[in-house]
Amino acid sequence: MEIMGKIVSGAGEGAYFTQIDWVQQQCHQKLGFKPYPGTLNLEIALDDLPKIVTLGQKNGVELISPDPKFCNTKAFAVKLEKINGAIIMPEEKVRIHAENIIEIIAPLNIKATLNVKDGALLSILLLE
Repeated sequence: MEIMGKIVSGAGEGAYFTQIDWVQQQCHQKLGFKPYPGTLNLEIALDDLPKIVTLGQKNGVELISPDPKFCNTKAFAVKLEKINGAIIMPEEKVRIHAENIIEIIAPLNIKATLNVKDGALLSILLLE
């Protein structure tokens, strides 16, 4: 499944989340990479929004916090051109973005690697 979106600025909290020890360890074990500090935020095209809603209803790869006070998240493997990464979907209770914004993690800086900036259109391929 292909999803199209526009790169947008985030809230700056992705760098904190991606560098937490348990997140790093579980991403390495379950997704095959340790995430680069931060997330890439994509504003999903209206035509592709139903795909995100459907994705959110699936189980995905669970990243489970050892601290019950901290949120868990689901991850779904994706490919962005030559980069393997994952969409991460935090639990609803801590979600800070509108439903048309998704966050993507990868083992490297996606913007720098693909030479793209905010406003650029990006297609991601969901690997199932």
